[in-house]
Amino acid sequence: MFGQNREQLRRFFQSSWQKRLAGQELSALERIVAEVVAQHPEYHAMLDDPEAADRDFPVEGGQTNPFLHMGMHITLAEQLSGDRPAGIRDLYRTLADRTGDTHATEHQMMECLGRILWEAQRSGRMPDENEYLACLKRLIMK
Repeated sequence: MFGQNREQLRRFFQSSWQKRLAGQELSALERIVAEVVAQHPEYHAMLDDPEAADRDFPVEGGQTNPFLHMGMHITLAEQLSGDRPAGIRDLYRTLADRTGDTHATEHQMMECLGRILWEAQRSGRMPDENEYLACLKRLIMK
């Protein structure tokens, strides 16, 4: 989506949000990022901090990485727009209809996405789309 540079990625989040606040024209990707940021007011002050792009957010310290969190929302938006992996859009609709809250639905889905990405990274393989979809289906069965 943005390349591999952590600082560039984080600055893109910051600049997209600042452009939205200033009423400037946004690219399609900047709009998606700014919309995700808008849904997370708890991160707005952090995005105003120029040093946030260099900051670490260690899990051991009980911190949530806001850039990772918002990035997962963006990943879901991309998956849903292309229905990739195939069938994810229908699973999302089913979950969203049940919860009545699309943001909460995305948070549920992010649990599956995070686990699949962690397992792929740990094993040095590509993420298992079938297991990802199976995890999402288990959410529906709860």
